[in-house]
Parts: sequence; structure tokens; C-alpha cells
Amino acid sequence: MPRKHTTQITEISKISERAVSRSAALVVIHGEELGKKYDLAGDTYALGRSTKADIQVDQDSVSRNHAEVVADSSGRVTIRDLGSTNGTYVNDEVVAGVHKLRNGDLIKIGRSVFKFIASNNIEAAYHDEIYRLTTIDGLTQVFNRRYFEDTIDREISRCRRYHRMLSLVMVDIDHFKKINDTWGHIAGDAVLKDVARVIGSKIRREDVLARYGGEEFGLVLPEVDHKGATVMAEKARRLVEKHAFTFDGEKIAVTISAGVASLEKKKDDGAELVKRADAKLYEAKSAGRNRVES
Repeated sequence: MPRKHTTQITEISKISERAVSRSAALVVIHGEELGKKYDLAGDTYALGRSTKADIQVDQDSVSRNHAEVVADSSGRVTIRDLGSTNGTYVNDEVVAGVHKLRNGDLIKIGRSVFKFIASNNIEAAYHDEIYRLTTIDGLTQVFNRRYFEDTIDREISRCRRYHRMLSLVMVDIDHFKKINDTWGHIAGDAVLKDVARVIGSKIRREDVLARYGGEEFGLVLPEVDHKGATVMAEKARRLVEKHAFTFDGEKIAVTISAGVASLEKKKDDGAELVKRADAKLYEAKSAGRNRVES
């Protein structure tokens, strides 16, 4: 006779009892940085092409100071156009004067579309989780390769537009196979997480650290010249060398090698920049490891 199964009784919490994001938010649903959420925590937020904008939309069709969103202490959120060339739209209607936003409203600025999520809405937590899953490496909790490559392309475009600098550091853990072979893959995973944490704790907010693949990481440094990037890479190398890596009470000696490249030629794209940084990384490893080549 087929075995009978009984339904297990579990306690299900009410949706209203679950933790939700308290502040209102704008979520990118079309355009660059798809899925990114901007929390609106009771303040005024500038949207536009300017690098000083709170929410930057770096497109030719967007004015430097395009629009502003105001979130007051009562939870009311409004948007107004700042005399932009191409206008601001809510639900395909041009914004004239101050427009009160309602949950689910779609805001179009240039080619980007934002969805407005009202405060205390569980959907905000959903968007946070989706964005995290699509941009963050599950093991190290730094950005993943997809986000890294998108960032390089976006920053190259920005650097050419505003005539600014951009540098890239590629980092590889020395003798990582030996670490796995000696202490096991669980120890290797712990080393990967620790290296990401050590390097990530010392970078600027605008820098992007990502796991490129295996034991290799990439560090994107906007508005940093070649010399500055080399100094940053050397700082990361020393931090890792001095850090006490342990697993199950055993000390593991860990070092890194790094290669540095900067945006120089007009024809450079993201792939070329990574290729040049990787070539320098190979030189560092060939020269004995635990060093930086630039």
C-alpha cells in the first residue's frame, strides 16, 4: 500500500507582521543599473546628469539638474521638474508644478524609468533582495562579475563624457590551489571571504570590488590615476599579507598579486582594460608573486 503522508502544521506569519522597508523608494525598472533601489528617507533628492546628483542618470537626454523628489516626515513624497530640456513624466503624463507620487507610479527621466514604492511597503524588501541576488557574489558578498563588467562599461562612458580618470586593479590570491589541497575547499572558501572583507573594508564608497572568477577579484577605481591605483593596490597587498588568516585554529599564510591598468586610449573598452590589467597581474605572478605590477 502507498505510504500515507500527513500535512505538517506550521505557523504562518501575517504579511503585515513581517519586517518591511520603512522609507519610500525609487526602483530602476528600465535603463542602466536595472533593479537598483534608492531609499527616500525624508529629504530632498536631486535627479539628473550631474555627478553631484543624488540619483545620477547619465544620459544625453537628461539635464544636469533634471528633477527633484521631496520626501517629508509625514511620508508624503512629491516630484517636480527643474526646467529640464526634455521634461519629467509620471505615468506618461508630463509633470507640471509639484506632483504627489502614489504607490506604483512610473517616473520617466530620459530613457530611464523608475517605479515609486510608498513607505512601509513589503515590495521594497522584495526589490532589495532581487537586486542583491543579481549583483552580489553569494560566497564573498562583494559584487559579482556581471555587475563588475557593467560598472566598467558605465564608468568608461562617464570618463569620456567628463574627461576624467579611471583605473582598474586585478587581484589574484597566490597559490590558492595549494590552500585548497592542504586545508580543504571549506578553508579555501573562508580565505576568499576574508580576502574580500579585508580589501573591501579599506576602499572608498564609489569604488567597486567584485569577484571576477575563482580566486580573482577586480577593483574599479573611478577618478583615480595610474599612480593612485598603484598605491591602492600596494596598500591592499600589504593588508592581506599582514592579516592573520585562520581556519579551525590553524594559521594560513595568504598573499595576493595585483596588476594595474588605467584608461588611456580613446578606443579602450572594458574588455581591453581588463586584458591590460590581467597582463600586469601575470607579470606580478611570474616575478615571484606577492607583488604589484603597473
